[in-house]
Amino acid sequence: MAKVHFIAVGGSVMHQLAIALKNKGYQVTGSDDEIYEPALGNLRQAGIAPATMGWDDNRITADLDAVILGMHARGDNPELIKAKELGLKIYSFPEYIYQESQQKKRVVVGGSHGKTTTTAMIMHVLQQSGQAFDYLVGARLAGFAQSVNITDAPVIVCEGDEYPASVIEKRPKFHFLHPHIAVLTGIAWDHINVFPTFDNYLEQFAIFLRTMKAGNILIYNSTDPELVKLVKTEGLHLKLVPYDIPQHQIVNGTTTVTFGGQQAVLEVFGDHNLLNMHAARLVCNELGISDETFLKAIATFKGAAKRLELVGKNDHCAIYRDFAHAPSKVMATINALQSQYPQRRLIAVLELHTYSSLNADFMVQYQGVMDKADVPVVFYSKHALEIKRMPDLAPDLVAQGFGRNDLQIFTQREHLVAFLDKQDYQNANLLMMSSGDYEGLDVNSLKKYL
Repeated sequence: MAKVHFIAVGGSVMHQLAIALKNKGYQVTGSDDEIYEPALGNLRQAGIAPATMGWDDNRITADLDAVILGMHARGDNPELIKAKELGLKIYSFPEYIYQESQQKKRVVVGGSHGKTTTTAMIMHVLQQSGQAFDYLVGARLAGFAQSVNITDAPVIVCEGDEYPASVIEKRPKFHFLHPHIAVLTGIAWDHINVFPTFDNYLEQFAIFLRTMKAGNILIYNSTDPELVKLVKTEGLHLKLVPYDIPQHQIVNGTTTVTFGGQQAVLEVFGDHNLLNMHAARLVCNELGISDETFLKAIATFKGAAKRLELVGKNDHCAIYRDFAHAPSKVMATINALQSQYPQRRLIAVLELHTYSSLNADFMVQYQGVMDKADVPVVFYSKHALEIKRMPDLAPDLVAQGFGRNDLQIFTQREHLVAFLDKQDYQNANLLMMSSGDYEGLDVNSLKKYL
């Protein structure tokens, strides 16, 4: 039985991998300085929560087969130092996933946006069609007990993140997964705290393509000029499969998609989701699933959590929440709602919460992204700036960045709520976009507007 120890086990995907390995029959231990819910409850239920919080190098023993290092473990971590002294095998999360999947067909979905949804669509269709597969995805999905699963299945479907793997392995996570089938959804500069220039960010995708084996499959978004240019210079050794927005129609707020003369009425919408779906269909085709089977399954796909998630609706108003924070994601989400409900006013609220989005120099990247919103609103809190140790952000700099003189800007939750309370929701939609929580605002409380 393999013996594995996790340093910083409380991370959102780290603890899920720990549970998956316990379920596979491995002996699993873990440590962390603090673990929040739901991770703590999940680990307790699996019987592998640490008895005490904090680091203890006595947990690191010579008989460990692997030590898996989480993102927020620091270089001076005593458990890490002891593991190095003992010469143990130390893996970042993606390196270990690769170790567990060397005998499997690996599907990796990368790109700046749509990774989680595209991965979720592939998983949903494989599950609906009864195929055995492992997976790694960045969100909890309906119908799946966890967000990581490692078994003896012949296929693994992975969301491929470009963020660094660990404190001792600074390369992006998706460089370690070595796919047989890869998807690239598009390239839009993000994570500027890690990739200070666009060229530096672009290079990570170039490396991803260069390190794929000749003849392996690349499914890529041909509507993204930056990506197309990259594929033409770095991807010519691969079997190239371009995709674009599939044939579809929108009638009374419902989207119907057509592939090869067959149709499906969808529960998700927007050009970005249609692109995600086209990529998912091509992956499923490569895994032996017909268009007919794909369409039947995708019709029941409701979306990943916080991705254009419906909070509530009536016959003249709908409220959605979305994880969007990067400029390309904000624009795609706003445009999706505008296209789906062209007759309704759109009140769009964006919380600036990430390091990039709160950076004054990055603000120009948001130019024009909220142009299709009738009432554009931006919220950010002083608290978020303090936590990230960033300087104050002047509201006029934000307005300038977005290029809208009528942009409503709030830095206190109660002022934002007072503004939303005054809006007219007759024949209007409300869109709440954030990777944070608007300083503790319960989005479900907004159902009072319906």
